[in-house]
Amino acid sequence: MAGVVLTAMAISSCDETTDQIGGSLTSDEDQLNIASKVFNVQTRTVIADTVFNNSDEHLGSVFTQSSTCYLGMVRDPQTQADIKSEFATQFHLLDIVTIPDADKFLSLDNGLPAADSCYLILYVSNPFNTADTLASVKMTVHELDKTLETGLKYYSDFNPMKLGMVRTEGLNKNKMFSYRNLIDNDSLRGTSSYMNNIRVSLNEPYTDKNGVTYNNYGTYIIRQFHEHPEYFKNSYAFSRHVCPGFFFEITDGYGFHAKVSNIGLRLNYTIQGDTSVVNTGVTLAGTREVTQTTLITNDKQAIKKLAEETTHTYIKSPAGLFTEVTLPVKEIKEGHENDSLIAAKISFQRINDESSDSRMFGIPYTLLMVQEDSLKTFFEGNNVPDQATSFYANYNYINSTYNGTNTYNFANIASLITKVWEKYQEGIKNDANWEQKHPNWNKVLLVPITYESGSSTNAQHDMSLTSTQLVGGADNPYEPIKINVAYAKFNK
Repeated sequence: MAGVVLTAMAISSCDETTDQIGGSLTSDEDQLNIASKVFNVQTRTVIADTVFNNSDEHLGSVFTQSSTCYLGMVRDPQTQADIKSEFATQFHLLDIVTIPDADKFLSLDNGLPAADSCYLILYVSNPFNTADTLASVKMTVHELDKTLETGLKYYSDFNPMKLGMVRTEGLNKNKMFSYRNLIDNDSLRGTSSYMNNIRVSLNEPYTDKNGVTYNNYGTYIIRQFHEHPEYFKNSYAFSRHVCPGFFFEITDGYGFHAKVSNIGLRLNYTIQGDTSVVNTGVTLAGTREVTQTTLITNDKQAIKKLAEETTHTYIKSPAGLFTEVTLPVKEIKEGHENDSLIAAKISFQRINDESSDSRMFGIPYTLLMVQEDSLKTFFEGNNVPDQATSFYANYNYINSTYNGTNTYNFANIASLITKVWEKYQEGIKNDANWEQKHPNWNKVLLVPITYESGSSTNAQHDMSLTSTQLVGGADNPYEPIKINVAYAKFNK
C-alpha cells in the first residue's frame, strides 16, 4: 500500500485529469482499484484576534515567545494604518560569566572596581524599506522591575508598561536611530563581517533599588558580581537578583521596522594582566535560552475592514489575518467509508500585487496548515508540522523550479482528513449535537510562520511585515479552490 500512496501523491502533483488518475493506478495483479474525485473548497479571512475563544485571556494576540524580536513603527501602505512592534527581553549568562577579581581592576570609581563603559547593542536586519534606511524613530529603553517569568506563555498583547512591570525610578534611556548606523564609518559598514546595529549608551549614573548610586550601569553589574557571585550562577538567578531585563518602547517616528536577531549588554573595563594592561569586557546576550516577547499594536478597524472583503482572502502578519479553510470532509468520505483515502492535494493561488511602492509588505514565505481548534496548543507546545495532522508549504514563486508558480501547495493532507472524519464519526455516535457543539471540526487555518525543515526546533508565528491576497472568499471571481483526492480499495 505504501507504494500506491507514493504513486498517488506523485500523480496528484502532475497535470493529469482525475479520470486519468483512476485508470493509471488500476492493477489486475493486485486487484486494487483507485478512484479519484475533485471537490470545491470554501475559504474566508479571519482576524488573528478572533481565533481564540472570548474567554481566553490572550484574546487579540498570538503566541510570540521566540528567538527573534522585531522593533519599529510603520504605516501600512495597504491600509494607511500604523503597525508597531516593541519587545521585552531578559539576558542570558553565556556559559559561566567571569569578571576578574577586584584587585585586578584598573578601572575604578571611588576606589572600587568600575566599568569604563556600558551599552546595549541590538543587531538588526531585514529593514522594512530598503529604499530609505535613514527613516528615524525614537525609542525609550525601560528597566524592568519584575522579570519575565519562566514557564508562562507570553502573547503579542503582553505590555510590561500597562502591567506595572517597569521600574518607575529605574533606568529609562531615550534613543533616536535609523536602520543605517551612521555612528560606524563607511569602511567598517562595508566589510563582509559587519552586522548592522543600534547601540544605546548606559554610561550615565545609575541608582539601584537599594538607593546605591554607581557611575554607570556596567559598574553596578561588576559590583554585584563581586558582592554576590551566587547571583551569577545561572540566568534564572541573574534575572531575579541583578537584571530583570528591559522593555524597548517605540515613542515617536515612522518608517523603521527591522528584525532584531541578537541583543547584547556589553561591559568594558581595564584590568592589570600578567604582563600588561588589558582592555577587556563581558557581553550578556538576549537569546532563546531566556524569555523574550514581542508586543504588536495593530489598527483593529483597518484589519477588520480587510477581513470583510469577500472576493479573496488575506494572509497578513504580524498578528493580523489568517485564511480559514473549510475542508469538505463529509463529501470526501461519504460513500467511501470503506475505502482508503491515499492522496489529497490542495493549492492556494496568490493574487499578484501590482503596486510598485517599495514600502509594500513582503510575501509570506511559509504557511502552516493546522486545525483551527489546535492553533493555541500547537504554538504553545513548541511544535513543528508533523505532515500528518499539521502541514507547511513554502511559497512557489514565479520562475521557481516548482511546476506550480505563485502558489502554496499542500501535496497530501489525506491523513488529516481521515483523522478529522474519524473524530467526527466518534463524536456524533456519542452525541447527536456534537457537530453543533464543534463548529470548527472541519476547519483549518493557514498561518504565516517561520520554519526550516530539519533545522528548526519549532515553528513560530511570522512576526515580520508580510501581506498577500489568496484566491478564495465567499464571492471568489476566479476558478474555485479545489482539492484533488484519490481512494484505494482492494477488490473482494
